Amino acid sequence: MATKPTAQQSIAKPEKRKPVFIKVDQLKPGTSGHNLTVKVVSSESVMPKGRSATQNFRNTRIAECLVGDETGTILFTARNEQVDLMKPGGTVILRNAKIDMFKGSMRLAVDKWGRVEVTEPSKFVVKEDNNLSLVEYELVNVAEE
Repeated sequence: MATKPTAQQSIAKPEKRKPVFIKVDQLKPGTSGHNLTVKVVSSESVMPKGRSATQNFRNTRIAECLVGDETGTILFTARNEQVDLMKPGGTVILRNAKIDMFKGSMRLAVDKWGRVEVTEPSKFVVKEDNNLSLVEYELVNVAEE
């Protein structure tokens, strides 16, 4: 008695796509799904404002880290466990990163759908004079005619 393969068994799993890594200078406002290899230039802890300790039961740690590669730098907002990984001078891989806008400037962030991985030190020199977080953007509404 031979059994026929069911529909679920005969469907092969699709192969995973290879991640496409981009450079810092290719980042644009409102985009997401970025994979980058960057060096941490500096890391500074930030106290969350606007909430009292009684309202916020979760202890949220936030750090603003200046990260970059050979094309430029950008501020990365590290949250909770990510803060421990962002050591100045270290090299990290940011997977599925997104661009958040804060006061008209770009900030790089990795949410629960992404990952921050520490990797071996890279040989590139960070171009610190091209900070994309210093560029201020303005939201312009386009009137349709």
